[in-house]
Amino acid sequence: MTAPADDWAAEAEQQLLEQAIRIAPKFGWTRRMAVAAGKACGFSEGETELLIPHGPADLAALFSRRHDARAMLILKDVDPLALKIRERIRRAVEARLDAAAADESATRRWAGHLVLPQNLHLGGRLAWESADVLWRWAGDVATDENHYSKRAILAGILTSALAIRMAEGRAATLTYVDRRIEDVMRFEKWKATTRLRPGDLVSGVAQHLGRLRYRTAPAEQPPITDIP
Repeated sequence: MTAPADDWAAEAEQQLLEQAIRIAPKFGWTRRMAVAAGKACGFSEGETELLIPHGPADLAALFSRRHDARAMLILKDVDPLALKIRERIRRAVEARLDAAAADESATRRWAGHLVLPQNLHLGGRLAWESADVLWRWAGDVATDENHYSKRAILAGILTSALAIRMAEGRAATLTYVDRRIEDVMRFEKWKATTRLRPGDLVSGVAQHLGRLRYRTAPAEQPPITDIP
């Protein structure tokens, strides 16, 4: 029996992603890489374009979502309700960083793609998606403004922590994450004195992805209560 078209497309996308991860360290996260990945899978250019019409941008989204799924696998035996909220967030961020670090060379080139001006929106959206996955695992059910603010804060932590992971290693990253989680725990105080502007998340993600691209760790950031 012929497999459903949706199943074929999903499987083909993952084949493309596998080849992209292999090729990206050499070619970068570029359209040339996307075409080469299609050829390596035995797809025609038309088939490749049908599967990933936006080329490297579509592969970047698949890559990020694979790491989100991998983080959930790492956490599958962890009961978040048995942990304090700060411990849940730390475990979730740690798992997401470990998931990305498993493809370190490709992750560096992925970050270089997302820091380009035309891709800032994509970078912000993917960071938001990852933060949403982690907050949902942690049991967050907020539907008011807290839903958005929590994800904006965590998206910033994820992008800056990934930059440190690439530049300084796991131990330094977890030290940084612990400090930033203290800021998250002061969220109510921050919310009472600050209004999050839509551009804040995009500019923050762009800044941290830029540091990741050039392999430099971000300087210590001010507490969240000091964000203008």
